[in-house]
Amino acid sequence: MNKTLFAALFAACAFAAQAQASSTIRFGVDPTFAPYESVNAKGDLIGIDIDMGNAICKQLNAKCEWVKINFDGAIPALNAQKIDGILSGMSITKQREKQVLFTIPFYSSASLMMVPKKVTLDTTVASLKGKTIGIVQGTTQAAYANKHWKGKGIKLVSYQNDNLAKQDLALGRVDGTLQDSASAQSFFATPEGKGFHLTGTPVNDAEVFGNGTGIGLRLADHALKNKIDGAVKSMRKDGEFQKILARYSAYGLIGPTGQ
Repeated sequence: MNKTLFAALFAACAFAAQAQASSTIRFGVDPTFAPYESVNAKGDLIGIDIDMGNAICKQLNAKCEWVKINFDGAIPALNAQKIDGILSGMSITKQREKQVLFTIPFYSSASLMMVPKKVTLDTTVASLKGKTIGIVQGTTQAAYANKHWKGKGIKLVSYQNDNLAKQDLALGRVDGTLQDSASAQSFFATPEGKGFHLTGTPVNDAEVFGNGTGIGLRLADHALKNKIDGAVKSMRKDGEFQKILARYSAYGLIGPTGQ
């Protein structure tokens, strides 16, 4: 009887542990990409991805656990099961779809050149020849620069995160950075961003920039994808999704289909 009781208690504990584990979703974020995610003066994570993630967890009666990562280490962290999903302004592209399973898209944003205010610099090869341009490893901006500018007389300098790229731009070590426009608009609202602006023509390559931004999951995690997709659809139906998106409309973030 004691053995039976022990086995029953063990099974109950295992079930409880499994239930508790499944009720927590670990999202990986790079907190150097405001307004997607950043850390405020109190040390709290803020941004559209944080708001979206918390709303999704609420819909699923789950708890969000936020794991800070460098963007270029997001997919390795996902595959190593250190996180359950990448919620960090990750654009849905064909190249990334070979490595991660994406949820339905949330929003989209343009990419332009960021330079000091007195400087004008276009995004064409002719304008950039002889210049040094900063890019952040693992981003779609880096993918675009490597595809269209590498080997054409343009020096590309890679950084682990966006803050490091902006620091070198401020110090004059690079002539410009290819920048997500929403992240740039957030930066301009800070004292450090007052001396910079976006310039040139927005770069465009559907193969590189894909179809909006979503959450990246492990390729086999179809059950989690279905849950998150269902939560997002419910948020769109009850208006919560639109409310969150509206908070960040000043940064140029729009729904992937313009909704």
